[in-house]
Amino acid sequence: MTQTPPPSLLPYDQWAGRALRAVAVDALEHASREGLPGEHHFYLSFRTDHPGTVVPGHLKARYPKEMTIVLQHRFWDLAVDRQGQRFSVGLSFSGVPAMLSVPFGAMTAFQDPHAQFGLRFEPEMEDAAEPPPAAEEPPAASPAEPAAPPAAPQVVSLDAFRRKRD
Repeated sequence: MTQTPPPSLLPYDQWAGRALRAVAVDALEHASREGLPGEHHFYLSFRTDHPGTVVPGHLKARYPKEMTIVLQHRFWDLAVDRQGQRFSVGLSFSGVPAMLSVPFGAMTAFQDPHAQFGLRFEPEMEDAAEPPPAAEEPPAASPAEPAAPPAAPQVVSLDAFRRKRD
């Protein structure tokens, strides 16, 4: 006869999730300071409906719940704000530049295919009572801003990178 352990009064699942999410944040912070070395690149999935996630309206309409971005060759202004618990990055979608701002708690997956490394997270929806801020369309590029990259990163499904079982 086996006994089921009593439920924990400590939030170990939340703590473990935050610790794993910190690995992704460390990788983003490294890339913001040093760039991405060699063939490393990141796939980041996040909830677009998470409180505090800021994406342009046309992307929010296309991806109302979740989207995946690729940080590889063509991104700019990657910044990690540990105090504000978020990262922001500039990307081009179909030739249109956009700035995204994503709370760490909105991340659902992080993958570096070059290193064959990946993590999945449960989004932290504790602040769900607060409505997300209105997404703003990006302003027209000015000469002082970096030029939009010639080829747009694509939003892709992570299914293409999962190992298939026989």
